[in-house]
Amino acid sequence: MNPHFLNKRIIHLLGYAGLIPFVLLTLACWLVNTDWLRDFIRGQLAYGIAALSFLGGIHWGAVVLRADLSADHTKKALIWGVAPTSIAWFSTMAGGFGFALLIAGFIAAYQADKRLFPWYGLPTWFIELRFRLTCVAVAALMLTVIAGNVRG
Repeated sequence: MNPHFLNKRIIHLLGYAGLIPFVLLTLACWLVNTDWLRDFIRGQLAYGIAALSFLGGIHWGAVVLRADLSADHTKKALIWGVAPTSIAWFSTMAGGFGFALLIAGFIAAYQADKRLFPWYGLPTWFIELRFRLTCVAVAALMLTVIAGNVRG
């Protein structure tokens, strides 16, 4: 079997599997007894923080693997590589704005990835996957906020 096809398939499978907690936590926020709502909202915030933190790592990995990047590209990639984690961490201290900061972080991460991924020679299907994953994550976070306001 072609290893590129296998990698693409595994990446898609794991990427979509990573959306399961977003979707289940959102559904729970709409369906559970309101006594449990706060717990599921906190769970969604925690999962969003973990997922956003994960997104910067590819940039560090790419810099390590791509010795042909310019010094300027390397510097930008490494700096951006820590930005999603920093944004995620700040969302823990943002009180009622934590979800808004996470949503902005996911959108910013996608926008940065769209510009930086070509430097690393990543295939176009990867940024297309990132777009779909980002859309679902952002929608789940938004629907969780709405559930908290409507049901809470």
